[in-house]
Amino acid sequence: MKSPDTKKTSVDSETVTGILKRIIAENGRDHISGYAVAIFCLILVAASTAYIAYIMKWIIDEAFVNRSVANAMVICVSIFVVFVIRGFAGYFQSVILSKIGNNIIARYQRRLYTHLMTLSVGFFSEARSAQVAAQVSQNVSGIRDVMNLTITSTARDLLTFISLLGVMVVQDPLLSIAVFITAPPLLYALRYISKRLRAATREAVNLNSHVLGAMQETIQGISIVKAFTMEEQLERKINKLISGAEHRQNRIARLSERNGPLMESFAGFAIASVFAYAAYASIYNNASPGAFFSFAMSLFLAYDPARRLAKLQVQMERAVVNARMIYELLDMEPRQRDLPDAKPLQVTGANIEFRDVHFAYGDESVLCGVSFTAQGGQTTALVGPSGAGKSTVISLIPRFYDPKAGQIFIDGQDIAHVTKQSLRQHLAYVSQQPYLFEGTIRDNIRYGRPEATDAEIEEAARLAYAHDFILAQPQGYDTPVGENGVTLSGGQRQRLSIARALVRNAPILLLDEATSALDTESEAAVQKALDEAMSGRTVVVIAHRLSTVVRAEKIIVMQNGRVVEEGNHETLATADNGLYARLNNLPRPAISNNSRK
Repeated sequence: MKSPDTKKTSVDSETVTGILKRIIAENGRDHISGYAVAIFCLILVAASTAYIAYIMKWIIDEAFVNRSVANAMVICVSIFVVFVIRGFAGYFQSVILSKIGNNIIARYQRRLYTHLMTLSVGFFSEARSAQVAAQVSQNVSGIRDVMNLTITSTARDLLTFISLLGVMVVQDPLLSIAVFITAPPLLYALRYISKRLRAATREAVNLNSHVLGAMQETIQGISIVKAFTMEEQLERKINKLISGAEHRQNRIARLSERNGPLMESFAGFAIASVFAYAAYASIYNNASPGAFFSFAMSLFLAYDPARRLAKLQVQMERAVVNARMIYELLDMEPRQRDLPDAKPLQVTGANIEFRDVHFAYGDESVLCGVSFTAQGGQTTALVGPSGAGKSTVISLIPRFYDPKAGQIFIDGQDIAHVTKQSLRQHLAYVSQQPYLFEGTIRDNIRYGRPEATDAEIEEAARLAYAHDFILAQPQGYDTPVGENGVTLSGGQRQRLSIARALVRNAPILLLDEATSALDTESEAAVQKALDEAMSGRTVVVIAHRLSTVVRAEKIIVMQNGRVVEEGNHETLATADNGLYARLNNLPRPAISNNSRK
């Protein structure tokens, strides 16, 4: 099925320059003072490097040719001072850029999380959560790397390289021109490598996200893995993904490191040519050895920034690929936004009405003209065979999805024209598969209503018959639950989920057979608590057990996405040839099976 969240623009089509402009526009202004200090420090590093090369002429000529002790000492002191300045400048620029980079990563992590929360449930139904998390964790550093590479390459490497070239030109213009002539073929070769690297890098990021996603899924489902002896199957799957990622990373290594032989060959040719020329000039033209050593030192020192600049496009391509994939998530449009005329929901009687509602996942039709009313203060049970559309009905009420056609009303207000925040504040939801978050038991119950007091949390736990087992935990209500409550039983997790719904104190309860995970004794106790908690509230429940159905004031029987029967247990159970009567007479304790759409 297609997710309702689509891309507004094709970020993948943006050039490196376009991505760079966007990153600078979003981050440059907020960190302009820090970048200014870092750039100043990098300029000092570049200037000190050029000075070291330039002063070599005076060292050779004054110390070894003219044998001037005083001048040699002054030069040595100046070199010491320059190195001290260079060291502190390098330290400060590194610390400043690290702090800025960490802030950028934190900012985009917050921005990504906030943005992901605005996307519809449909997006997460199609996207694998493990892969989304892996993609975010791998790629978010790309924004920082683009900024840092731009600053360091421009302010340090490029300035250092240019200043050293200036020293070379001053010392020997003819030899400098000879070095420049050999550079264009090298630049062309590096550009060819970077183009081939771009596609390989994107494939590697995707493959790595699949590897991390598959590992995360295995860890989360470890009990199923071991119960069904899936170790060998999943190991083959993981090994295949890891091998693909390994081969892709090896290809990236071959491509990104090809500039090494090119640069080394170029440097070797240039240095050999310089020594050959210097030897000729010294033997036949009596050239100054100081000028030669200064030129040679400049050439040696220029090699390192030149090598980094040669790798810049390769590194920038990799960083931009990561940044581009982050922007693909951030630019996911349209979001399920409130309509311009949306108003806060005003709940009085909490009546819910479905009016000719149609819904489809992509091209797969799920609901076809569903119409019914759930009266305020009463329990309405949804029953029917697998694939009837019961879960879809439940998911449309809090607007996890929007219907393709038709309308849903709460107290006469079309929920499409109310704010989602106000709608969901009047709802409490308990799923069949309870989910607990990292934190303590108290934290998980308080998620139902953040302003709830400890007394209210404990009262909700008592109503859900969870208070006793909570007190039996090592730290009571302050006991960490582990990942998704792994330290608790299924029944205990469900009772905490019910307590979370009860503390919300909402006028509408949505229950996806909330007692299905409980044993018989716990089910009876929690059902009593739910009976009391549901009093005076509108309850829509997906029912699979007869014990739940018989308590409902109204039963909606669904089949193939349609409402086929409506009534209470007594009238429907005695109807001739009715679907509910047939389900009710099946030789099993459940009114329908749990597998459903």
